[in-house]
Formats: sequence, structure tokens, C-alpha cells
Amino acid sequence: MDDIRLDKYLWAVRVFKTRSDAADAVRNNKVTVNGAYAKPSREVKIGDVIAVRRMQVTYSYKVLDLVSSRQPAKNVSLYCLNVTPQEELDKLNVPRETVFVFRDRGTGRPTKKERRELDGLMDELYYDEE
Repeated sequence: MDDIRLDKYLWAVRVFKTRSDAADAVRNNKVTVNGAYAKPSREVKIGDVIAVRRMQVTYSYKVLDLVSSRQPAKNVSLYCLNVTPQEELDKLNVPRETVFVFRDRGTGRPTKKERRELDGLMDELYYDEE
């Protein structure tokens, strides 16, 4: 076997649960092969580096061997190597900022003064992100 379709390979090494999920991700530019966007029918060869963007993390895999049928999880390491940099994996552990103002139960709706304070807090957060 010299080459295999990208969507089929991603499904076979368990990056995606179904082949159609893999094809959709490739079509929506969430997958790159050697730094270039590809089509689901692109042929994958040994040595290619595949990057898959999921949420805020971009996972990288190096193709070690080609396989056309879905493999058990314990055999995946024979066909692809996870080369995701540690900085990308650290993004999974970043605490998510949430704006939650604690109010005692039963105190009702915020007063006009409290609403202005909340709006000011929200404006500061939005301007800091930009």
C-alpha cells in the first residue's frame, strides 16, 4: 500500500469516530497535511505530518505506517505518532474565565446601581480581550 485517503486514515487511527466526521473536519479546514489544507481525498504517505484542530488545541500526528481498516486503540501507536507540542497540550488545562457575580438567593433583580457596576465590569473584560 503506497498511499491512502486522508479521511480514511484519520478514521482508521481513531482521530475521528466516523469517516464522515473526518471528511467534514477536512472540508472545514480543521486539518492540514504538511502545513497545507487538503481535501478528504488527498493521499497520505509515510512521513507526512497531519495537524488536527479541535477546539483551541491543534494536535499533530506523524504518519509511521499506512492502514486502511480501523485499528484497536492499542495498535494505533504502530501507525501514527503523536507529536503535539507541550504548549498546545497546556491549553487544555488553562482555567476558563467566567464572569459570574454572586448574589444571595432571594435578593431579587439587581438594582440600577448594581446593573451599572456589572455593565462596567463587562466592558472592562471585553476591552481587555481586544
